[in-house]
Amino acid sequence: MSLDRSRRPEEGAAGGPGPGERWGAADEVRPSGAPLTDLDPDSAPALSLGGATHYPGPPGARPLDDDAYALLVANRAEAIAPILDAAGPGAQAGPTAPAGPGGPGAQTGPGFRPALGPGLIVALDVDGTILDRDGRVSDRLHAALSRLTATGAQIVVSTGRSVFASLPVAHHIGVRHGWMVCANGALTLRLDPGLERGHEVIDSVTFDPAHVISTLRQAIPEGIFAVEVPDEGFLVTRLFPDGELIEDQRVVSHEEIISRPVNRVVLRAPAMGLEEFSALVRSTGSSTVEEYSIGWTSWLDVAPEGVSKATALAGLAARLGTDASQVVAVGDGTNDIEMLRWAGLGVAMGSAPESVKASADIITESVWHDGCAAVLDALVDLLSTRSLRAAEREEL
Repeated sequence: MSLDRSRRPEEGAAGGPGPGERWGAADEVRPSGAPLTDLDPDSAPALSLGGATHYPGPPGARPLDDDAYALLVANRAEAIAPILDAAGPGAQAGPTAPAGPGGPGAQTGPGFRPALGPGLIVALDVDGTILDRDGRVSDRLHAALSRLTATGAQIVVSTGRSVFASLPVAHHIGVRHGWMVCANGALTLRLDPGLERGHEVIDSVTFDPAHVISTLRQAIPEGIFAVEVPDEGFLVTRLFPDGELIEDQRVVSHEEIISRPVNRVVLRAPAMGLEEFSALVRSTGSSTVEEYSIGWTSWLDVAPEGVSKATALAGLAARLGTDASQVVAVGDGTNDIEMLRWAGLGVAMGSAPESVKASADIITESVWHDGCAAVLDALVDLLSTRSLRAAEREEL
């Protein structure tokens, strides 16, 4: 099994549902923080996207001014250009040393040979990557995403969130047609407003949760266990603390929660310190899990063995007739490591832990300084310029 911290959306402080109460339709929920609207502010309802408060960040941080942002875009272009040059015709990327800031990461795939158009996949983590700590998407990121979409590139939300918590984010950034990876790779969805629910699951990986829940329950008996039921919410052994889930929660017995195959298991110990929690999880030994990582809080996601965002994206790329050489991935969490290593260009946010940065090809600024937007703008600038120059050479 693979364990990772979950990315938990938060409800608005006022007007939100209480524990166990259901939100309305995804496009009718109340906002978290300041009101948020979709790309058409005159017609779109407010969204509850949840905050990215799982990591420490500077309260009241301000975005970069225009000059500083332009410099950041230019610097990210300088970091990407050598990676493009290294993956010239016939080039194969091999293992490299761990990354320093802006340096090469642990890329072992076929190199990075992107071209603007539908073959280019841009996989984006949600919390701490496109959403800030208040659950907002910046104007710069909206603009960068719109610019990228106009080239025909496919933006894929790739998150540890549930389907229910991911859909408002995808819709908010303009992704209503396309693809989405949820539950850390256990679920892959096709988005299409013409479908009955606006989406359908095209790949679902499940496992029997009985052994892992029983083992972790012995180590942490006071923990809250939950399993996701796609499009419905979570079955839980107790209600989660207020604000940690926007999905519906239904309290069930231990026997019921282990009675069916699931896409993931969540363990939460809200009263336990992270250090103690980590030690108790490790004490369960390799017979319970083969690998795991623990984030900023006492929260774990247990996924099917061998499943990650990378495996889901690899399957999606194959379905679309492309491969890792045409994929850009941006993330900030330990559940993004495999994705960053697999993608042709893996980008770690500036707020990421060192283990995540070491797995990336380049490092950008944090979410509150529009690090993701800067990479996307730099990429479009580079590829547009190179395409234009190539066309000019052909005319000579």
